Amino acid sequence: MSAIYAFSSAARLAWLTESPPRTMSAVSADLALTTAAKAGDSTAFGSLIAAHKSRVFGLAAKYARNHHELEDLAQDVFIKAWKGLGGYRGDAPFEHWLMRVAVRACFDFLRRNRSRREHEVSRDALLEAGYLPAEGAQETVETGENQALLEVRRAMAMLSPKEQHVLTLLELEDRTVREVAVLTGWSEANVKVRGFRARQALRKCIERLRQSNPPVWP
Repeated sequence: MSAIYAFSSAARLAWLTESPPRTMSAVSADLALTTAAKAGDSTAFGSLIAAHKSRVFGLAAKYARNHHELEDLAQDVFIKAWKGLGGYRGDAPFEHWLMRVAVRACFDFLRRNRSRREHEVSRDALLEAGYLPAEGAQETVETGENQALLEVRRAMAMLSPKEQHVLTLLELEDRTVREVAVLTGWSEANVKVRGFRARQALRKCIERLRQSNPPVWP
């Protein structure tokens, strides 16, 4: 069986369990788990998934538009981590390495889905956030907050993948320039420039949307 799909039932079950609180001892234990996982122990890798899945899902949720995309994107992150585990040298916490893998996977996701993103706003995402009524429920009156959320989602979808990516990390993830540089492999100067240009592009997209006054749903 290919290593890409070498997830045991134990690893899959661990993925679905709640992530335990992280402690210094847990961080130290990651090294033993990664050593075992690199030797082919998928149960050990399942334990790593259980420990870190909340961070991965939290990041992926800022890129995915519905539950199916979120699950697929998170699974892609862990598959890439399993495949690339041999490259983890242990000179940094496993979580840091995993988040770099996750950031790259999210960027790849943006590039793959660019063609269908520009005019797409997910009802699933808004429903989950409580901005829309459940199916069969009476529609609620739209508020300025709802409209602003839709406006930003539409404007973000009009940006290039790199622009969306840097804004997501800087603004939604609230990462520092230095952290974004480490996660993406870009220089700090590059992050600053891309962030500045992306904010400008976002403002222009919002202005265009306000001028054209599009309907709420495509």
